[in-house]
Amino acid sequence: MCGICCVVNVSNLQSALDKAVLGNLKKRGPNCSREVTKAVAGFNYHCFFSGHVLHMRGLLTPQPLEDEKGNVFLWNGEVFGGLKVGSEENDAQVVFDHLSKCTSESEILSIFSAVQGPWAFIYFQVDSHCLWFGRDFFGRRSLLWKFDDVEKSVMLTSVGALVVGTEHGQWQEVPASAVYKMDLKACSLLDSFVLMTYPWKYPSSKLQKSDLTHELRLEKFSSSVSLTMNASGLFLTAPVVPLNITIPACLPESKHTLGTQPSFEDLQPFLQSDKRKKIVHQLVDVLSEAVRRRIQYPPSKTVATCPSVNKANVAILFSGGIDSMILATLADRHIPVEHPIDLLNVAFQLKKPKKKVLTKNTKKCKTVLNSHPCQEEAKLGSAEAGDFECFNVPDRITGRAGLQEMQDINPTRTWNFVEINVTQDELQEMRQKTISHLVYPLETVLDDSIGCAVWFASRGTGAALLNNEMKEYTSTAKVVLTGIGADEQLAGYSRHRVRYKMSGLEGLVNELEMELGRISSRNLGRDDRIIGDHGKEARFPFLDEEVVSFLSSLPVWEKADLTLPRGLGEKLLLRLAARELGLTASAVLPKRAMQFGSRIAKMENGNEKASDKCNRLQRV
Repeated sequence: MCGICCVVNVSNLQSALDKAVLGNLKKRGPNCSREVTKAVAGFNYHCFFSGHVLHMRGLLTPQPLEDEKGNVFLWNGEVFGGLKVGSEENDAQVVFDHLSKCTSESEILSIFSAVQGPWAFIYFQVDSHCLWFGRDFFGRRSLLWKFDDVEKSVMLTSVGALVVGTEHGQWQEVPASAVYKMDLKACSLLDSFVLMTYPWKYPSSKLQKSDLTHELRLEKFSSSVSLTMNASGLFLTAPVVPLNITIPACLPESKHTLGTQPSFEDLQPFLQSDKRKKIVHQLVDVLSEAVRRRIQYPPSKTVATCPSVNKANVAILFSGGIDSMILATLADRHIPVEHPIDLLNVAFQLKKPKKKVLTKNTKKCKTVLNSHPCQEEAKLGSAEAGDFECFNVPDRITGRAGLQEMQDINPTRTWNFVEINVTQDELQEMRQKTISHLVYPLETVLDDSIGCAVWFASRGTGAALLNNEMKEYTSTAKVVLTGIGADEQLAGYSRHRVRYKMSGLEGLVNELEMELGRISSRNLGRDDRIIGDHGKEARFPFLDEEVVSFLSSLPVWEKADLTLPRGLGEKLLLRLAARELGLTASAVLPKRAMQFGSRIAKMENGNEKASDKCNRLQRV
């Protein structure tokens, strides 16, 4: 993974890279940094490229990459399929080698259509004076842009920096609906920017991923930018199949008798059908392969010290819920047993519990605050910190139960359950200092809550049980697996039940289609910026192309049955897979959103709505 940046100016001025942006980029790519400037003789434009590399696989390869023709390439991604990349090869170099041979637009598009895995890129093709850039189909890697009318410049970067009170030239996320091209020669003559778009389309279909005219509102932040569809009508081929929208005339009534509280035994009757059991095993297989791809390539031993077997190379954002439990179980299949796995569990300080005491003077009961030293203990990561009631949040409770299940499945593995305790003072400090810059340009209460929770969790600093003693512990794993994408595809959110009750299966299908379509702008760019700030890489197995295609090919009733109670009907297919993998109580845990399970939502204004603009993200 990398921090990538490009500044293009079509006037005589050269724009400087903001120091705050540069600092954020360097944290994403701590292993090496490089800069390249391009000014083509006879043309009035300048390009500045900045690359910062987090070394993950193959040989350590500085960026930007430059070939003998003068082409320049910046890559923030991983190739998990589609192009052949050897175990000792660097995928940025492989992709660049392919691009350097391209002589047409269609050849360039075919390369990015083929790549399976998350990516964002910037590519300057010197012969054509064209700058190409974009994000993968799901937008799993962040890319922002900012246009400046005064300096006649455009900046592209993995991460920006929030400047309060500046309306001119604000950052926005590059929509993942297309790949973009700018003819810099033409832009310099026009003294403005024309963006040529190459949208994603599903294979063998006229269906386009989304309507760019609704997603791109360029006029609200720049008068010098125009958007146009490429004249040749070219497009990228989507790496997944479109969603199965089949709706049956009627469904057979469920014959299963369930108690008021679902238990994992209630899943067993659903597995008696050979057809359903086959689908469950297909899901396990495709998801297992997705996890394997994401943990198989450590940095080359020729350029990096071989990791100690006592240090984990892979960490999982871990609540003990079904998504993280599935990832832990499948990671256990593919990671050598002598290597630990870090389970990162975050909790935000609850309000101090109250107790009643009898005063000497009045002999009456008065309410006083209990005096747990939560803040000091949490900062020290002491042995008792995780046991204090003020950090005994729902995700901590289910996380410990999940840890016990994992230990039962594989007692020979070291499972490092990292208890990450966050006080209100530390939350406020780090939000203002760092997190607000990373969440930006998103700005809602939900973005604040999830952004803060993911930042502290992925930092991995807390306490863990080592040699039967709680000690301070910081995860060294560069790879962080997260379960995002499961709820969006398998009807895991409460709003899916609401939509089903209102509009039936048709309404549910429409909701799921919308969920996957907006995941780039709603979740993934933000999470990539947040996790990347620690010099770690977010990986999303549930959004692997093969996993998404498999789930999208199934009719909705094979994935969820919202006539069944919570903890069973939502994500039913995944719960059945969990049962086949040997999971027990965690297989029927109801969905609990991270902001509620970690209790960060309780630390702030309880009357806020998730969609409200969050004033706490605005730096003073």
